[in-house]
Amino acid sequence: MEGEVIGAGPYRATKLWNETIKLFRGGMPLRRHWASFRYYDSTFTGSEAVDFLHELLRSNYNFGPEVTRYQTLQLLRKFFKAHVIEDIKGRHGTEDFDDNGHLYRFPTMSPLKSLPTRPSWRDGSDLPRLIRWDDYEELPQKENVAPQKSAELTSDLWNKRHSVAIGDVHECKLIRRREVTSKQVDHIWKSMTITHLQRVLGLKTLDGILDPVHVNGAHIVHNVFSVNKTGVVVLEKKAEDMPYWVISAMKCLANWPDGSDAKQPLYPGFERDVLRTVADYYQRLTEPLLTFRLYEVFVNILSLLQEQDKATEALQVSCLLLPPPNRRRLQLLLRLMARVCHNPRLPPLNDTIATRTLMVQMFSHCVLGSPDDMDLDELLATKLVTFMMEHHNSIFQVNTKLRCQVEEHLSHLKRAQIKYAGSDTDFSASPAFCKQIKKVDCEEQKVIGTQIPLQQLLEGLIADEELPVKDKRKRLKQFQKSYPEVYQNRFPTEESKAAVIPEKTPRLKPHLMFFKLKKPLQPFQRSWSFRA
Repeated sequence: MEGEVIGAGPYRATKLWNETIKLFRGGMPLRRHWASFRYYDSTFTGSEAVDFLHELLRSNYNFGPEVTRYQTLQLLRKFFKAHVIEDIKGRHGTEDFDDNGHLYRFPTMSPLKSLPTRPSWRDGSDLPRLIRWDDYEELPQKENVAPQKSAELTSDLWNKRHSVAIGDVHECKLIRRREVTSKQVDHIWKSMTITHLQRVLGLKTLDGILDPVHVNGAHIVHNVFSVNKTGVVVLEKKAEDMPYWVISAMKCLANWPDGSDAKQPLYPGFERDVLRTVADYYQRLTEPLLTFRLYEVFVNILSLLQEQDKATEALQVSCLLLPPPNRRRLQLLLRLMARVCHNPRLPPLNDTIATRTLMVQMFSHCVLGSPDDMDLDELLATKLVTFMMEHHNSIFQVNTKLRCQVEEHLSHLKRAQIKYAGSDTDFSASPAFCKQIKKVDCEEQKVIGTQIPLQQLLEGLIADEELPVKDKRKRLKQFQKSYPEVYQNRFPTEESKAAVIPEKTPRLKPHLMFFKLKKPLQPFQRSWSFRA
């Protein structure tokens, strides 16, 4: 039973939990079992449940073959506490579920998690607004909304703005934007990173997945630029870094046997003690490295793992959202795990479990975890950590597309722009914001903002007595070509045009003048010769 493929979307972890319960209840074989000299119908043993659910999870697209039997047992213990299953006496949660011959059964109704009520789709309005060129002041607050500028324009202003249409170009000047502050740079990185993540996930909104309020733009900028030669984040405060002895242990294990200090006593099992030292540090962290707030983000990325390039891009962007100390710990851990798994000179770190499986089991719950105890985080973490360990070099590179987009936008903000004299757009003033108006008001503003000023401009041209008649006709012809409707309304007929604009006087050809000859034409006679 492969079940339904749960794609990217809000509350994906909850949907996976409910889907797993449905598959387990619908496919688990039930039969009669004997216990204490009596039989119980529709029951199953603990070992039978582990066998069936383990095979179910391994063949399911949402989890994959990396699921171990121990992880399956841990999930059944969660099912037992959540009353998805109960023992034959009706008890649940008071005892631990065991992989043995104890009998269990399904209750009449297994509790499914209810999906939270989502607000109506806001068409991306939950994303932080991107700073524009004309935003001069600090980031605008929602409560401080500048009043909307009036749409009424004078004829003189329209004359200046549309001077090109009537053949006259006014003077202009260059204006430069005020210097972009560091807070605005942080805000731009935050806005464009979240937008890029939403586009990679293929979602219309990040509602139920990521709250932009919890994203810190300064963390993104730090993760992009404050790195060393190997691409690992460098922390400004040494107190936030890992202890020296943990870093030394990780270097020793990653470069084994060349990384061990000659002064340290080497004994059989020394490398296992070093690994246990590193594991103790990570397992004592109060929160997973990918944080509880970003849990849904990374659970959604799991739906993209079949498309390696898209999943890698999503992880590149998502890991920029991490606090710098978390990103540094995660990057060093994944690099250690990859080197340990590919080091043939390193002795086995466990007698029964392969090194690769051991590393994933030991550190997966330190990387991804849910704030809800009743979740599939162990299974999801195994799949995610396996992918991240195999592609850690690419994941911790800054996404090229995102970086180019941000740099181009910042370059645009710093670029000088042209402002024509008399233009009604004043970039030095506080930015104006749009507000919704009625349709009737919108139509009225269209008339006020276009027709009336153009009519006034036309009347001004007609009444201008200082303008030569030849130039007036030329400009009126250009006005007719640019605004034919306004011109037609003013001059519906040729008579109305002739009443205002004097007709052009036709140019008369000069009369043919006959010159009176003193003598009539006579035949040509040679009067003298050039010959000598």
